[in-house]
Amino acid sequence: MGSLRKRGTPVGLDITWAVDWVRQSAQVISEHRVELLTLDREIGDGDHGENMDRGFQAVLPKLDDLSAGSTPGDVLKLVATTLISTVGGAAGPLYGTAYLKAAAAAGDAVALDGPAIAAILAAGRDGVVARGKAESGDKTMVDAWTPAVEAAEAAAADGMDAAGVLAAAATAAEAGAVATEPLIARKGRASYLGERSVGHRDPGAESSALLLRAAADTAAAAAGA
Repeated sequence: MGSLRKRGTPVGLDITWAVDWVRQSAQVISEHRVELLTLDREIGDGDHGENMDRGFQAVLPKLDDLSAGSTPGDVLKLVATTLISTVGGAAGPLYGTAYLKAAAAAGDAVALDGPAIAAILAAGRDGVVARGKAESGDKTMVDAWTPAVEAAEAAAADGMDAAGVLAAAATAAEAGAVATEPLIARKGRASYLGERSVGHRDPGAESSALLLRAAADTAAAAAGA
């Protein structure tokens, strides 16, 4: 956490990236809404895509109300409170907690470097674990978040910049989501299916991978600007 820079010494990804990430997240979730609905219809309530789309669309107009001097942490907190109040099912509290814990880890930093990005991802994952009581292998979004955190921490330790850390996290999250397909669900509504949940990808893991890829893509664009 020592790599989180204090206000006035911007290094890494700043408020512009954070806002762009949210906008890209809303676009990606909208584009994959039907896919997420289908995945959730197979082993869940069938509303994950609709709920996530509604939540991120609700965040968009609020971005225009951010005050001057807002930080990435402020953006993460805005996402958290909006998702908690607008997203139904388990996704609202889980994602809301993830973004809220990430915001707390970001603190008042004006910009986030590689280790700081790894720290906020770890905080988000830990929030999901604490709220959902799930572990790796339970066929939940944790199966995308945990490999993402591990990859981010390894990339940060290797000296990668923030964009590189997010790229590593996104790739690991995507692999983690795919790896949920052969698992037997042990948490959530999917757990009621037992072995019938095998062969289906967890929708929460998939949406997590989509959001982390959006973070990586916007970071890459910022780095190339």
